[in-house]
Amino acid sequence: MFFVALIMVVDVIFALHLSHVTVTVSAASRSIRARDASLGERKEHCQNGFCITLNEAEITAEAGLCVVIPCSFTTVSNFLPKNIVWYKCDAWKSQCSDSDRIFHTNKNKANVQPGFRGRVSLLEPDVNQRNCSIIINDLTESDSGSYQLRVNGLLYTYQYTYKPDGFTFTPRATISVKDLMQKPTLMIPPLTAGKQTTLTCTAPGLCSGSVPQITWTWRGEGENDTHITGNVTAVRNESVTSVALRYSSTLTFEPSAEHHGTSVTCKVGFRNNITAEETVTLNVTLFPKILKDSGCKVQSGLLTCVCISQGFPLPTVKWPLLEKLAEYSVFTTVSNHTINSTITLTVKDHSNATVQCVSRNEKGEVQQNINIMVTSEGQEGPVQQCSAVLPWAVAAAVSLIVNVICIICVMLLWNSRKKVKPNREDRTYMSLKKTDVSPEYDVIGQAIHPDSN
Repeated sequence: MFFVALIMVVDVIFALHLSHVTVTVSAASRSIRARDASLGERKEHCQNGFCITLNEAEITAEAGLCVVIPCSFTTVSNFLPKNIVWYKCDAWKSQCSDSDRIFHTNKNKANVQPGFRGRVSLLEPDVNQRNCSIIINDLTESDSGSYQLRVNGLLYTYQYTYKPDGFTFTPRATISVKDLMQKPTLMIPPLTAGKQTTLTCTAPGLCSGSVPQITWTWRGEGENDTHITGNVTAVRNESVTSVALRYSSTLTFEPSAEHHGTSVTCKVGFRNNITAEETVTLNVTLFPKILKDSGCKVQSGLLTCVCISQGFPLPTVKWPLLEKLAEYSVFTTVSNHTINSTITLTVKDHSNATVQCVSRNEKGEVQQNINIMVTSEGQEGPVQQCSAVLPWAVAAAVSLIVNVICIICVMLLWNSRKKVKPNREDRTYMSLKKTDVSPEYDVIGQAIHPDSN
């Protein structure tokens, strides 16, 4: 009864192991690299009181991941199992040799093939449980082939003594390793512009082998891949069973309008240059926003208003001004997540200083009063009202008049100083400063002497 119960427990554990705890993550259901459909029926084979239960069908697996060989055995009553040994050899060999050994529970005597060292482990370390199931990690296509089991132990003899003995089972398990087809699982929560969020990338499979390398890249429309800016966690693992680990990495960043419509890629790298990646397009929710390029102007009695709004989902634009009007025109253009609405109508007076624009999507609504600029014929810029222009014009005129008067006064003063005749002291000073004789100085010198008459 104990042995039957044990076999049932092993079967349940193995079934759970292969069904990959679907209650946790849907992507994990692909994990323990051997899929349920590929395992087929298990059958017991007996010989000389030694029985082994293996899969009848070939077990398929994918490179870079891992595979489980489900196995259980029974022995004659006078045999005490001590060690489990697994071999991989060509199918045509009736029995594998020691050089074909890939796993031995006695590590002190374990002379295994170098390519399998550290990659094989028992699901149940206690040999007395008669569970010979093994998991092989970091698979490559060269791992395809047939695997044979041997149980070493002690045989109780009629002389009431134990002697070393063992039994090699003839039936074998066959594994076929194909190219990696599984992809990482990307968990993307709803994204809102300006609100910090975290993306999660989970590597395919549930294996306890080498830690995979997980990298994040971002690509805008028509651009090359670049490493996305944000807080990326190192690869971490979560224990599902003693031999099954789930590896994942998270990316925390603040989405913006620029991220909408772009692609994020999670790439997982395994040993032997085996990679898998998954790409998703980001949909960032944007609350409506009216851009500063919006505006209104009146020219020759024609009012033209432009309201430019941005948001995702794409917002609508409404003009409350038009609700009471019968004649007007509306022109709307859409580009990505931006809408441009232009209205044109005739106005008899433009006493109103603003026109209201309302933008709305399923995430919210925004309103803005747009200032009206008045322009004249052939004038591009705004024309200020007379009441605003007059004080400045008066000040400019007064300043101009004052400047003109000052210039006239300076010119008159300059001319009057040039007409003043020098006195005797001045002429004497000028004569003393004479450095050369010239006709002009001769005239001055004659004027200094008394009249000869």
